[in-house]
Amino acid sequence: MQPQEIVERALSRAAGQDMAVLVDTSSQVNLRWAGNSLTTNGNTQGLDVDIVAFQALGDGVATATVTGQVRDIAGLDDLVDRARAAAAAAAPADEAAPLVDGGVSADWDEPPPATGASELSAVAVGLGEAFRRGRADGVQHFGYAEHDLSTTYLGTTAGTRLRHSQATGRLELTAKSADGRRSAWHGSAAVSLADVELDDIDRQLRQRLSWQKRRVDVAPGRHRVLLSPSAVADLMIDLYWSADAQSAIQGRSAFSRPGGGTRVGEHLGGDVTLFSDPRADDPSLECGTFVTAAASSSTSSPFDNGLPLTPTRWIDGGRLQHLITTRHTAALADLSDSPGIDNLMLQHSDGGGSLSDVVARMDNGLLVTCLWYNRVVDPQTMLLTGLTRDGVYVVRDGEVAGACGNFRFNESPVALLGRIVDSGTPERTLAREMGDYFNRATMPPLLVADFNMSTASEAM
Repeated sequence: MQPQEIVERALSRAAGQDMAVLVDTSSQVNLRWAGNSLTTNGNTQGLDVDIVAFQALGDGVATATVTGQVRDIAGLDDLVDRARAAAAAAAPADEAAPLVDGGVSADWDEPPPATGASELSAVAVGLGEAFRRGRADGVQHFGYAEHDLSTTYLGTTAGTRLRHSQATGRLELTAKSADGRRSAWHGSAAVSLADVELDDIDRQLRQRLSWQKRRVDVAPGRHRVLLSPSAVADLMIDLYWSADAQSAIQGRSAFSRPGGGTRVGEHLGGDVTLFSDPRADDPSLECGTFVTAAASSSTSSPFDNGLPLTPTRWIDGGRLQHLITTRHTAALADLSDSPGIDNLMLQHSDGGGSLSDVVARMDNGLLVTCLWYNRVVDPQTMLLTGLTRDGVYVVRDGEVAGACGNFRFNESPVALLGRIVDSGTPERTLAREMGDYFNRATMPPLLVADFNMSTASEAM
């Protein structure tokens, strides 16, 4: 069955009650390598269906979702019947609202496209050259590359018929010295991995390995730290995902106002702008233009399926402008409706240039290339803890003087907005920790004062 057939068959079985149907198709190819040799490759395809049933009750509307893989009409009918039965047994939903008529996509009738091995052919060729050099001089390469092409079809009994197709590429490459004591990492995100310059990445990693030959002891404490675009992305994604209106009005987040309400309208610090745009100028950042929600959460509601997504400035000039809302939480918080969007961009008013340019301007401090294992310690201050990995470098008089050990850090991405002292030009990047879940980010390198490297870490 084609995705459109699944949608129409399911909705025809709704028997007069409201329903939303989400069909997600995916096609993926991947490569893995270790010790300068390709180890595995794969090509997978999938199709998942979410049936969201809504049941009118005397005191409201209940909703329930059943998810499964559909192989035939009987299986689809069973999925629909189970969703309807679950909705009939559920309690009324707090966020109940009329379904949205999101219109019809011009490409609704198009079949889902698929990716193929050719998407990784340039990566394989580039890896072959890197492996050859590595075998000659004792540099070991480890990593992973994948290209995914996914398409979502959304249909509802309100008339919505929307389709979005999205390509996503990710490459992570780690270079290690022959003795395994030195290690450097780089991540790339792109629509097509054919655009990734593996020779440039390999040269950059080799330079970092050479920096690590000289050890410089640095004690834990508060330091001036230059965060790479990847490290900034990890911190800002955590900030973004915590910036929902429901948590704020319940007093559970860094965006809660003491005494009640939210901090929307307050200046958080620094002259920074954090924003999302589903129709971004950079094609590699383009993402879905409408809400898709299989279930309720603090940031999504199935009643909002099909709601259009528009450019949103979450922080503008350092001032908090929007929190992630559903229609329900927007009304509770007395805020404009601003659903979450699957990309994130950060701009800082001062600075410019590459990571190397900012190094040359920073005099003394630490250069952090990536973060790992970030976890929220205190939601009310957005305090995170995590680890540096694969190289922390000591900068003296604008040049890298060597490398120190890794650290555990304790920092709030909200608080550090007010301690930015320099920045570079925003660039497309891959978050080390969050890249599996959030691929589309453009971030500048940020030089931050008093970054808390709380303790030394034995992490590689």
